[in-house]
Amino acid sequence: MPEPFSSQPLTTSVCGSHAHPGWLELAVAAADRGELGPHDIREVQDDAVDMALRDQEDAGVDVVSEGEMRRVGFFTAEFYRHLTGVSPLDSNRRLGPAGHDQQHRFAVLEDIAAPDGLGVVEEFEYARTRTKRPIKVTLPGPFTLSGRLAYGPGEVYPDRIAAARAFVPLLAAEFERLVEAGATYIQIDEPSPAIHPEASDEFAALFNDAAAGVQGRVYLAAHLCFGNFFGRPLSKRVYRPVLEQALAFDVNEFVLEFANREMAELDVAADITAAGRHLSAGVIDVKNYYLETPDDVAWRIERVLEAGVPEAQLSVVPDCGFSQTARWATRPKLAAMVAGRDLVRGRSAP
Repeated sequence: MPEPFSSQPLTTSVCGSHAHPGWLELAVAAADRGELGPHDIREVQDDAVDMALRDQEDAGVDVVSEGEMRRVGFFTAEFYRHLTGVSPLDSNRRLGPAGHDQQHRFAVLEDIAAPDGLGVVEEFEYARTRTKRPIKVTLPGPFTLSGRLAYGPGEVYPDRIAAARAFVPLLAAEFERLVEAGATYIQIDEPSPAIHPEASDEFAALFNDAAAGVQGRVYLAAHLCFGNFFGRPLSKRVYRPVLEQALAFDVNEFVLEFANREMAELDVAADITAAGRHLSAGVIDVKNYYLETPDDVAWRIERVLEAGVPEAQLSVVPDCGFSQTARWATRPKLAAMVAGRDLVRGRSAP
């Protein structure tokens, strides 16, 4: 199995996105008004990546990400700017409490293509010039990306599966370019199968087809997310009913949420590692402004170990990305995650 980092147990990492500072939100709004040129935007984005890396390094995180700082939101229009064959649509709802139905949507005018890639390789190449730590590359999978395209009778893609299938070759090409650029750790973000039970076996098949070309050449992780836009999940937050579907994902590691669910379903964690997979266990609640202490984190990690997950197959992450969490809370949460891991390591040392 490819290893992206030291074999030392309980490595700390992140799920991908980092908190947006206020100045980044101001810059995004100014760019939307046409007040920034391409060089201005690139400078802001570079500075935001530098900040995200610095925050992670200050906290002591072992394997970092570039923070997805070039992506305004998880379902960002950023990926779709790289596509041909699409045109933006108005959101279904503009008023009232924030929800997933206020996200970007796109009409499909013809079969989609990404002639210059999806931009993830360029993100990785910049980040590795700014840190000496191992980098986890994160990007959405085919089912996730298809969620903002219009599909149905009379459309270019008749259903969600067909729209997702169109992203498979685009992602396969991006994965290949990432490996050629030197990436060793790729995390693909997809909804938990619990969110889309209608996808059935196609869900894992789409994922596996997209990643088939880099299998065995890179450490692959699947982050199965319950949803986190404004901290709002999209389904019953349980893994057990969809465990069989999840295990069909051909990956080295699963990245799963536990802290926000009060460490429920740790038997599932043990089943995953018993099946020969590694586990990145979420031990920081990104949906809660309670600031964990190192003792809180150590307690959570120890519960995972007591459930039968071997240290050698366990790493530690927040439940999800921090894009929906204020930076003032993100920084101490990351620091507590590392300090809590250190407590566990100290207690288990001979």
